[in-house]
Parts: sequence; C-alpha cells; structure tokens
Amino acid sequence: MRTLVAIPVYNEEKYIRSVISRVVQHAPDDVLVIDDGSTDRTPCLLAEQHVEVIRHATNRGYGRSLQDAFRWSIVDGYDWVITMDCDEQHEPEAIAQFIEEAERDAWDIVSGSRYLKVHEGVGSPPAARRAINHTITDEINAHLGLSISDAFCGFKAYRVAALQELALTETGYAFPLQFWVQAVAAQLRITEVPVKLIYNDPTRTFGGPLNDDCVRLAHYREVLARELDRSADRLPVVSSASECASVCAESAG
Repeated sequence: MRTLVAIPVYNEEKYIRSVISRVVQHAPDDVLVIDDGSTDRTPCLLAEQHVEVIRHATNRGYGRSLQDAFRWSIVDGYDWVITMDCDEQHEPEAIAQFIEEAERDAWDIVSGSRYLKVHEGVGSPPAARRAINHTITDEINAHLGLSISDAFCGFKAYRVAALQELALTETGYAFPLQFWVQAVAAQLRITEVPVKLIYNDPTRTFGGPLNDDCVRLAHYREVLARELDRSADRLPVVSSASECASVCAESAG
C-alpha cells in the first residue's frame, strides 16, 4: 500500500522545520507539501527539506491545496493520501493509526476527531470556533445520516480510488462541507479515529470576512445547502425537511 502524506501550508515558518522533520520519520512513502502562496520564509525553509512541493503563486485557499494533493495522489498512483496540518495541531506520530485503519480495507475515509474521545490535550480552541464546529457537525449529521463528531478536522486518510468519484471545487475553508456531502452521495465508507485536541495559537485567524463568526457560520451553511441541492438525487433519505430543520435549529441554539 503506497501512502502519500500531504501537508497544506501558508506562512508556517514557525513550524515548518520541526513538523516536516517529524513527519518524514513516520511517513511510509512520500511527503508532499502544498505551499499556498506563503509570503514569509516558508518557501525558503521548504527548499531545505527533502519533500515534494507544490507552490501556488498566490493564496488560493485551503480547499484548493487539498484538491492539488488529491490530484497528485491520483496521477502518481498512490493507494491512500493522508492530510494533516503544519501548525503542530496534528501529531505525526498519529500517522500510524490512520495507516492501520486504512490497511483494514474496510473504509474509504478515515477521519480524525478531536472530540470522539477525551484526550489530555494542549490548549483549546476559542469558544466560538468550537460552537460553530459543533453546530455544523450536527447539521451535517442531520442531513446526511452520519454520526461524525468533528466535521472540520484536517487530519484524514482518503482512499485514492474513492477520491476519483468526487468532483470537489470548493477552494476555501468551507471545503469540508462539500466533501462530506459528496462522500455520502458516492456511498463512501467512513469511520473516525480519535486524535488529540491541540491548539497552540488562539490568535490564528481565517482572514478577511470569515474572521466574523456570524459571517463564517452563514458561509458554511450556504455551501452546505448548495451542495445538498446539487447532490439531492444521490443522497439517502434521512428524514423530512421539517425534522432536519428542527435538529439544525436546536444545534444552532
């Protein structure tokens, strides 16, 4: 089983050396870094690392970086691609548990969850971020019949053959909303594994209008609604629209 570890980065000069040095110790095959138009010393520091690099000339978004990683994994014939962040929120030592689940050959998506199991962690996300994650996760579960506990964790393993069933176009932070809908529409087999909740820098921002919590929540819901509409004929019938609306209203409260 050939596995690619893909890491989207944007202005990560503080962490790039330490994270990459740890990742390469646990990656079974290759490491790919997608530099999303960094304007700090990240590109220079990446040049010192023995990893593959895709560099965007300008910032194109988190979702676009993941799409590039998926295309790379497909073209180069990998069996699985594991995605993780570069801000020390994801422990490279945990790569092994994703590979172990992948090798069971029972799943198409192995998704990390910071809330599936209580771990002793480092720091905690701002309350508004946790609340939005919880709200959107509940809404995804209500609409799609899932029982995931963390819709936004970027630490995931994807079966590459399954990715070819998807048509992902969302370039920003709302990428997971489109992904979950398409994954269910394609009848992909999904499981979660617990990962530690690590939050080192509460000052990190989304940038632009998404820094406003209300704007961000509205944007996530807009993307989710649009994708649900596009995939309606391929999604399972979970419950009536009124029941879904009730569940979503309760979670938002």
